Amino acid sequence: MIETDLVVRYAETDKMGIVHHSNYFVWFEVARTELIKKVGISYSEIENNLGVYLPLISCGCEFKKPCFYEERVKVSARVNNLTPVRIKFYYEVVKDHVVCAIGYTEHAFVDKNFRPINLEKKNKELFNLFKTLLEENM
Repeated sequence: MIETDLVVRYAETDKMGIVHHSNYFVWFEVARTELIKKVGISYSEIENNLGVYLPLISCGCEFKKPCFYEERVKVSARVNNLTPVRIKFYYEVVKDHVVCAIGYTEHAFVDKNFRPINLEKKNKELFNLFKTLLEENM
């Protein structure tokens, strides 16, 4: 698991003064990117050097409490499911020790032509890096 500290920017809020729902997915991406870096590789290395892409195939978010301009939030990310063809990340947005939102994104493993791949067979080393992130939460 990784935690990323963010401050709500004015541009992320809506007319009601709360964070617009679409921004939570941007925050999830920030946390997911940092989580992947934790095992020593970046998204760009995975795509450019290894030829593996992770398109989004499913996502969701449950909003518990609103977040407002200039508030400090922590966005955590962890892997909660991994198969040779998919990976699922789980997220929490927390403000002052209160959970404001929980969400997930699920991604497929594909090649540069967006054909599904079995990551365990194509790149066992990368699969094992993701497996390390899964196992740290068990």
